[in-house]
Amino acid sequence: TLGKSHPYLFTQCEEIHARSLLPCQDSPSVKISYSASIRAPKPLTALMSALATGSRDDGDSTVFSFEQQTTIPSYLIALVVGNLASATISDRCAVWSEPENIDACAWEFAEMETILQTAEDVVSPYLWGRYDLLVLPPSFPFGGMENPCLTFVTPTLLAGDRSLTDVIAHEIAHSWSGNLVTAKNWEHFWLNEGWTTFFERKIVGRLNGEDARQLSCVIGEADLVESIQFYGKDSPLTALVPKLDNVDPDDAYSTVPYDKGAHLLYYLEQALGGPAVFEPYMRSYIKAFQGQSISTYDWKNHLLSYFADNDPAKLELLDSMEWDKWLTAPGMPPVSNQYDGRPQEACLALADRWLKAIDDSSYDQFSPADIEGFSTMQRVIFLSRLADNAPLQADTLRAVDRTYQLTGYRNCEVRFGWLALALKSNYMAVVDAVIEMLSTQGRMKFTRPLYRLLHACPDGRELAVKTFLRLRDFYHPICARMVEKDLEL
Repeated sequence: TLGKSHPYLFTQCEEIHARSLLPCQDSPSVKISYSASIRAPKPLTALMSALATGSRDDGDSTVFSFEQQTTIPSYLIALVVGNLASATISDRCAVWSEPENIDACAWEFAEMETILQTAEDVVSPYLWGRYDLLVLPPSFPFGGMENPCLTFVTPTLLAGDRSLTDVIAHEIAHSWSGNLVTAKNWEHFWLNEGWTTFFERKIVGRLNGEDARQLSCVIGEADLVESIQFYGKDSPLTALVPKLDNVDPDDAYSTVPYDKGAHLLYYLEQALGGPAVFEPYMRSYIKAFQGQSISTYDWKNHLLSYFADNDPAKLELLDSMEWDKWLTAPGMPPVSNQYDGRPQEACLALADRWLKAIDDSSYDQFSPADIEGFSTMQRVIFLSRLADNAPLQADTLRAVDRTYQLTGYRNCEVRFGWLALALKSNYMAVVDAVIEMLSTQGRMKFTRPLYRLLHACPDGRELAVKTFLRLRDFYHPICARMVEKDLEL
C-alpha cells in the first residue's frame, strides 16, 4: 500500500473465484441479489459492489451494511477493506483510494459523470444508483473490474493527463453489457467483453470524436492479431465461442473475446446500414435481455428476430453470413473491417521516416515536437509500427529514446510500447526500466508480455526467471499463475 501502515484486502471473483469467498452457485448463469454486513477494525473502511445502507460503531470496529437489489452473477460480488478516502465527483459518482493518492485520483477521473451521461445517451438510463470508482494498489492484475456500483481500477491509469480514461468508458459500459446482460457461461464471454468494447468505442467517439474511435479500433485489431499469433491461428481458444470443457477460464483469458467480438459488431453495424440502423437494434438487445444470462445463440436469434420485425430486407445479408466461421472457427475473423486510416497517417509516417533514417543514421532530423500533438493512441501506433520492423539497431533505439524520452515515460501504455519494442530488438539498455515496471505494477496487460519478451532475449532468460521468483508474492495469484505458465516454470 501507499501508506504502508494498514492492511488492505480486496477480492477478485471473476471468473470462478467467488466460490473461495462464500458458498454459491459460481456460474454466470445464476443471478442473485445480496445484502451484507462487514465488520472492519477502525480506522479501516469497507466497500462492496452494492449500495451502502449505513454504518455503526462496535467498539474497536465499524460495521458497514450493504444491499444489492439488482440481481448479479457471483463473479460480481466484491469486497474491499482498507484505509480509504473518497472525493465526490457528482451526486452519483465518487472516487475512492488511499488518502495519500486521493487528490491525484480525483483529478484524473474528474470526467466520470460526463462519461456516464454519454454512456446513457449511447445505450439507456443507468440503473445501478451509484457509480463509484476505487483505485486499487498496483498489484491489481487488470485494467479494471466492473463490479456494480464500485468499479475497481489499476493505478496505472494515473497518467497525469486524463489520457487513459477509455478504460473508465469500458468499465462504465459493462453496466449494460456484462452486468445487466450476462454471458451464460465463459464460452460466451464475448457477449460481456465484445459488446462492452464496442460500446466503449462508441462512448469514446462521442466524447473525443470519430477519429478516436477509429484509432481504438485499429489498436484493437493489432491486439487481436498479436493474441492469435500467441495462441496459434488454429488454437481453439482463438474462436469467438471456444469450447472450454476441462479448461480453466482464466487460462483462456485473452483479448480475443474483446476485439474479435467488437470486430463482429462493427462489421454488422457497417453492413446493416450504419449507426442509424444499428443503434436502435443494440438498445433493443439490452432491453430484451437485461437481468438475464444468455448464450451466443440467444443473441443471434434476437438479432434475426429484430430485423425480421423492423427491417426484413436486412435478413438476406444476415442469412448469407458464414456464421460458423464468425463464431466457432479459430483464427482471424472471416471478413476484415475497413477502418478510417486518416487518424493514423501522421504517426505511421513518422515511424516510416525513422525506418528510412536507419540507412544513413540521419537521426538529427527528429525532435520532441514530432509527437507533441499525438494522442496516447497515436503514440502507441507509432511504436507498434517500429516494433513491426524489429529488431532495430541499437543506435536507432538510442536515438528514439534520446529524442522522445520514452524510458521514463509516465503514461504506462506508451512506456510499455517502448519497452516492448526495445526487448523485441534485444536492446538490453532498457533492462533496468523493464525490471522497474515489473516491480511497481502487476497489471497482466503489461506484466505478462514484458516477462515473455525479456525471457525471449538471449541475455534475458535467466533474469526474467530470477525477477519473477523475487516478485511472485507481490503479484496477484491470478497474475502469478499466468506468468508461471508463460515462463514454463
